Amino acid sequence: MHHCTAAVKMTEIGRSAANPSKKSSLTPKAIIHQRFGDKACYKVEEVQDSTQDVCPGLAIPQKGPCLYRCTLHLPEATIVSGTFRRKKDAEQSAAEKAIEKLGICQKEYNPTIQEAWDDLAGRVAFLFANEFLSSPHPLSGHFRAALRRDGDFNGHIPVSVIAVYDAKIGNICKYINPAAEANSLLVMLLVMRAAAKLTDLALISDKQFSLWRRNPYPPEVVSSVMQEPNFASVPIEVIHIPAPLDKTVEPLTLHVNATGYYLDTIARQLGMSEASDVLISRTIGKATSEMRIYSSAPKRNMLDHISEPQVKEASHFEGSLNARASYFTGQEVYGDAILASVGYTWKSTDLFHEAVSLRSYYRMLVNKIPSGAYKISREAILTANLPLAFTTKSNWRGSFPRDTLSTFCRFHHLSEPVFSIQSNLLDPSLDLPGSRKKLKAMQSSKEEKSGSGLAATTGDPVGSIEVFTCEVKIHSKSQELILQCSPQESHRKQTDAMQSASLKVLSWLNIFFENPDMSLEKMNLLAEKLDIHFTPRYFFKEFALCHLMHDFGSNRTLAYSDNANENEPFLIDIGGQNSGVTPSNGSLACISYSISLFREGDCMKEHLESSEEFDFEIGNEAVLPHVEAAVAQMTVGQSANFRVKLPPSEFILAVAANSAETLSLLSSRSCKLEYNVTLLQVTEPLEERMEQALFSPPLSKQRVEFALEHIKESSAASLVDFGCGSGSLLDSLLSYPTSLEKIVGVDISQRALARAAKG
Repeated sequence: MHHCTAAVKMTEIGRSAANPSKKSSLTPKAIIHQRFGDKACYKVEEVQDSTQDVCPGLAIPQKGPCLYRCTLHLPEATIVSGTFRRKKDAEQSAAEKAIEKLGICQKEYNPTIQEAWDDLAGRVAFLFANEFLSSPHPLSGHFRAALRRDGDFNGHIPVSVIAVYDAKIGNICKYINPAAEANSLLVMLLVMRAAAKLTDLALISDKQFSLWRRNPYPPEVVSSVMQEPNFASVPIEVIHIPAPLDKTVEPLTLHVNATGYYLDTIARQLGMSEASDVLISRTIGKATSEMRIYSSAPKRNMLDHISEPQVKEASHFEGSLNARASYFTGQEVYGDAILASVGYTWKSTDLFHEAVSLRSYYRMLVNKIPSGAYKISREAILTANLPLAFTTKSNWRGSFPRDTLSTFCRFHHLSEPVFSIQSNLLDPSLDLPGSRKKLKAMQSSKEEKSGSGLAATTGDPVGSIEVFTCEVKIHSKSQELILQCSPQESHRKQTDAMQSASLKVLSWLNIFFENPDMSLEKMNLLAEKLDIHFTPRYFFKEFALCHLMHDFGSNRTLAYSDNANENEPFLIDIGGQNSGVTPSNGSLACISYSISLFREGDCMKEHLESSEEFDFEIGNEAVLPHVEAAVAQMTVGQSANFRVKLPPSEFILAVAANSAETLSLLSSRSCKLEYNVTLLQVTEPLEERMEQALFSPPLSKQRVEFALEHIKESSAASLVDFGCGSGSLLDSLLSYPTSLEKIVGVDISQRALARAAKG
């Protein structure tokens, strides 16, 4: 009997700086790729040297050396390099300029606390220098807007703006106090203390969170950057988030005057006097987004008398906790708040703004749920469901589990998940249905590194198969271990192991989100079943607000209903001729569908969601149960109409184009969702997938076991396989000790026999 082996090699993915002493030196392009991935676009053009030599005695200009210039397009900016003789030098130059322009930390920065204080003061001084006013930095837009402010506030720069919009300020503050990374109020306090040393350049107002230059900008500098606006006012659609949970979230329209400052407008809407009274959150969602939460800052005189460790408590002085705003920002927010997408960007000096609707707000809320992020990736919030298993890459639709888990961690302000890949050797006689197997691993006598990055073995048993397991760890921003998933299943591919482990974590988190009343004992049992260990202290700390935000208590989605009958659609009506082509487990069904909010009584409908072509795998819970139950009863070409109970309102409002009309219908409490589904096509699975879905153990293993049994009973010395195909049965039999001395394969296909001979 073979026994278990230690891992051939473990590779950790996701924590590049776990050991700073071994930190590799990255090129500028590599740093840009880490930050932006495939969103970074390099375009290299050929340019001619303007200095041309003339050949003596001839009026023929001589061509100079061929040079290259690179234009780097990023979501936040466009950067042009200098000219270079080599294309790659131009690309690296553009990347290096982008790093400097965006304030990305390129070199290892490890100052002493005093050095960090000096750097912070120097950075604040630079921000108030003449040359910064004309720079394309987003923060310079706030400086220019401040020069248009009226009266006593003219030229005053809110400290919250400096703390949030300058990446270098944030990086420096982390070395003075690590808590600054997750506390913008602490960054503000550190900036103010650094600015206090710069009396020749900036003066701190006694009553406001503001800084301003004691010596005004020269008139020529101001006139060169101030442009006459070509509009009277800008309407900006925002969301008002009241602090009390019993008050509803509402859309608002703010009007920003062309000569005004948008933060002053937001401050007045929140009942404050001016911009420095506003606390600004970090961006919510995508890194390139300008979506932020704006709320009231504590009084300046309160902060002056507290120490840095007490800053976290400073916002407790006034107002009640705004749980909804706090949930989005990952920081405590007090009092009413405004959700808005507005600000200045690298791409333009004009004020950027996007409308934020109730639909946007509820999509953000749905995105915080593990299954919600997957639903949004499929653009099918009322139809798609987080699949039960990662079967094959070809059958998967939507965001892959690893990407979905990363999105979830980002939206909850957690560290990126860390994946550890473990390689093992598998006894080929053991069962591995589909792409997954429980395994006995064989002891390897020697290990040596191979060029692939995984270890190769010598002296391995003939026919051994390398398989992989993957462990996932999720940490808080302060590196507290929240949960760890260590699956026992192995996979033939590393990527499959990572995707499967990610899906286990997502599934468990999703059950927690959708079952607010679940006991700790049951959570532990479910976690154990999915090979997950979690630390309750840190877990509940990070997800303390989720059950307040998501209403799954009395109106749980049908995906996790305890009542099996609720999973069946009712009032089902199937129309069309029976084509005889029905979906089976493992097959891909393609449907078209439309979903409406239907009010009983007056039969009023409002369209919510639809798709012309939507694929999903049958038998893998990839759609909500009532959809799969209906499709299972249909044949290709048939249509079904049915109605189901409403899911939580946040899912409906996340797809509603007309929020006001939808809210009116929902208030009647006599609504259902009406589905119209047509089965367009069924793609049958490959033989291996069919075996996995319908036979346990797979037919191929049953054939081998049947042959071995009869060979043993008859003590046969010869075996002939008629219809041997590519020889898979014969090849499998060679892995077992038998009485066979000769084996023969016969098949009508010469190509199949050729493959069998090679095997």
